[in-house]
Amino acid sequence: MTKRPRAWMEEGGGFTLMELVIVTMIIGILSAVAAPRFAEALAEYRVEAAAAQIRSDLTEARLQAKITSAAQTVQFDDAAEAYTLVGVPDIDHPGQDRRILLLSRFKASIDSVDCGGDAELAFDGYGIPDSSAEIVITCGNRQRTVTVAQETGLAGVQ
Repeated sequence: MTKRPRAWMEEGGGFTLMELVIVTMIIGILSAVAAPRFAEALAEYRVEAAAAQIRSDLTEARLQAKITSAAQTVQFDDAAEAYTLVGVPDIDHPGQDRRILLLSRFKASIDSVDCGGDAELAFDGYGIPDSSAEIVITCGNRQRTVTVAQETGLAGVQ
Protein backbone atom coordinates (compact mmCIF):
# COMPACT_ATOMS: atom_id res chain seq x y z
CA MET A 1 0.00 0.00 0.00
CA THR A 2 1.44 3.34 -1.07
CA LYS A 3 1.20 6.39 1.13
CA ARG A 4 -0.36 9.32 -0.57
CA PRO A 5 1.30 12.74 0.02
CA ARG A 6 -0.72 15.44 1.74
CA ALA A 7 -2.50 18.00 -0.39
CA TRP A 8 -0.27 20.91 0.63
CA MET A 9 2.78 18.97 -0.46
CA GLU A 10 1.26 18.25 -3.86
CA GLU A 11 0.86 21.95 -4.54
CA GLY A 12 4.52 22.75 -3.82
CA GLY A 13 3.52 23.92 -0.29
CA GLY A 14 5.61 25.78 2.21
CA PHE A 15 6.48 29.45 2.44
CA THR A 16 8.40 31.52 -0.02
CA LEU A 17 11.39 33.53 1.05
CA MET A 18 9.43 36.73 0.46
CA GLU A 19 6.62 35.61 2.79
CA LEU A 20 9.14 34.79 5.53
CA VAL A 21 10.85 38.18 5.13
CA ILE A 22 7.51 40.03 5.34
CA VAL A 23 6.44 38.13 8.46
CA THR A 24 9.85 38.77 10.07
CA MET A 25 9.56 42.49 9.31
CA ILE A 26 6.06 42.66 10.82
CA ILE A 27 7.27 40.93 13.99
CA GLY A 28 10.23 43.32 14.17
CA ILE A 29 7.99 46.39 13.85
CA LEU A 30 5.61 45.10 16.54
CA SER A 31 8.55 44.37 18.84
CA ALA A 32 9.98 47.86 18.31
CA VAL A 33 6.65 49.39 19.30
CA ALA A 34 6.09 47.08 22.29
CA ALA A 35 9.58 47.21 23.86
CA PRO A 36 9.40 50.78 25.25
CA ARG A 37 5.95 50.15 26.67
CA PHE A 38 7.18 46.97 28.30
CA ALA A 39 10.16 48.82 29.83
CA GLU A 40 7.85 51.52 31.23
CA ALA A 41 5.48 48.91 32.66
CA LEU A 42 8.41 47.07 34.24
CA ALA A 43 9.75 50.28 35.84
CA GLU A 44 6.25 51.06 37.16
CA TYR A 45 5.95 47.58 38.64
CA ARG A 46 9.39 47.77 40.27
CA VAL A 47 8.85 51.17 41.88
CA GLU A 48 5.37 50.12 43.11
CA ALA A 49 6.77 46.90 44.58
CA ALA A 50 9.64 48.72 46.31
CA ALA A 51 7.30 51.34 47.77
CA ALA A 52 4.89 48.63 48.97
CA GLN A 53 7.79 46.77 50.63
CA ILE A 54 8.91 49.91 52.47
CA ARG A 55 5.34 50.70 53.58
CA SER A 56 4.92 47.11 54.79
CA ASP A 57 8.20 47.15 56.72
CA LEU A 58 7.39 50.52 58.33
CA THR A 59 4.01 49.14 59.38
CA GLU A 60 5.73 46.06 60.79
CA ALA A 61 8.19 48.25 62.75
CA ARG A 62 5.30 50.30 64.15
CA LEU A 63 3.37 47.18 65.19
CA GLN A 64 6.49 45.58 66.66
CA ALA A 65 7.01 48.69 68.80
CA LYS A 66 3.41 48.52 70.04
CA ILE A 67 3.54 44.77 70.74
CA THR A 68 6.80 44.92 72.68
CA SER A 69 6.16 48.38 74.20
CA ALA A 70 9.72 49.21 73.21
CA ALA A 71 11.22 51.59 70.68
CA GLN A 72 11.71 50.26 67.15
CA THR A 73 14.05 51.97 64.68
CA VAL A 74 14.28 51.93 60.89
CA GLN A 75 17.53 53.27 59.43
CA PHE A 76 17.69 54.36 55.78
CA ASP A 77 20.95 54.32 53.85
CA ASP A 78 20.36 56.09 50.53
CA ALA A 79 24.01 55.66 49.48
CA ALA A 80 23.63 51.86 49.68
CA GLU A 81 20.02 51.95 48.39
CA ALA A 82 18.97 50.04 51.50
CA TYR A 83 17.29 50.26 54.88
CA THR A 84 17.54 48.27 58.11
CA LEU A 85 14.93 47.32 60.68
CA VAL A 86 17.05 47.47 63.81
CA GLY A 87 16.32 44.65 66.25
CA VAL A 88 14.17 42.67 63.78
CA PRO A 89 15.97 39.43 62.91
CA ASP A 90 16.69 38.63 59.28
CA ILE A 91 15.03 35.39 58.19
CA ASP A 92 17.94 34.41 55.93
CA HIS A 93 20.72 35.54 58.32
CA PRO A 94 19.84 34.76 61.94
CA GLY A 95 21.64 37.00 64.39
CA GLN A 96 21.58 39.96 61.99
CA ASP A 97 19.10 42.79 61.68
CA ARG A 98 16.78 42.68 58.68
CA ARG A 99 18.33 44.72 55.84
CA ILE A 100 16.48 45.33 52.58
CA LEU A 101 18.60 46.11 49.52
CA LEU A 102 16.26 47.88 47.11
CA LEU A 103 18.68 47.99 44.19
CA SER A 104 19.32 44.25 44.10
CA ARG A 105 15.78 43.19 44.97
CA PHE A 106 13.68 45.67 42.96
CA LYS A 107 16.19 47.51 40.72
CA ALA A 108 14.89 50.66 42.44
CA SER A 109 16.79 53.33 44.32
CA ILE A 110 16.21 55.70 47.21
CA ASP A 111 16.11 59.19 45.75
CA SER A 112 15.77 61.01 49.08
CA VAL A 113 14.96 60.39 52.73
CA ASP A 114 13.62 62.95 55.19
CA CYS A 115 12.79 61.66 58.66
CA GLY A 116 12.67 64.96 60.50
CA GLY A 117 16.05 66.02 59.17
CA ASP A 118 17.81 62.66 59.39
CA ALA A 119 17.60 59.19 57.83
CA GLU A 120 16.33 57.31 60.88
CA LEU A 121 12.74 56.79 61.99
CA ALA A 122 12.08 55.60 65.53
CA PHE A 123 8.68 54.40 66.77
CA ASP A 124 8.08 54.61 70.53
CA GLY A 125 6.34 51.91 72.57
CA TYR A 126 2.96 53.25 71.47
CA GLY A 127 3.82 53.07 67.76
CA ILE A 128 4.17 56.84 67.38
CA PRO A 129 7.17 57.96 65.28
CA ASP A 130 9.65 60.56 66.47
CA SER A 131 8.94 62.58 63.30
CA SER A 132 7.06 62.43 60.05
CA ALA A 133 8.90 60.74 57.18
CA GLU A 134 9.10 61.01 53.42
CA ILE A 135 11.04 58.45 51.38
CA VAL A 136 11.21 58.95 47.61
CA ILE A 137 11.82 55.83 45.51
CA THR A 138 12.75 55.87 41.81
CA CYS A 139 13.09 53.31 39.05
CA GLY A 140 13.77 54.57 35.56
CA ASN A 141 11.55 57.60 35.10
CA ARG A 142 8.96 56.37 37.63
CA GLN A 143 8.80 57.68 41.18
CA ARG A 144 6.78 56.94 44.34
CA THR A 145 6.82 58.58 47.76
CA VAL A 146 6.31 56.65 50.98
CA THR A 147 5.07 58.86 53.81
CA VAL A 148 4.64 58.34 57.54
CA ALA A 149 2.29 60.59 59.50
CA GLN A 150 3.81 61.91 62.71
CA GLU A 151 0.52 61.90 64.62
CA THR A 152 -0.47 58.28 63.91
CA GLY A 153 2.62 56.53 62.51
CA LEU A 154 0.59 55.20 59.58
CA ALA A 155 2.55 54.68 56.37
CA GLY A 156 1.17 55.33 52.91
CA VAL A 157 2.30 55.51 49.28
CA GLN A 158 1.73 58.47 46.99
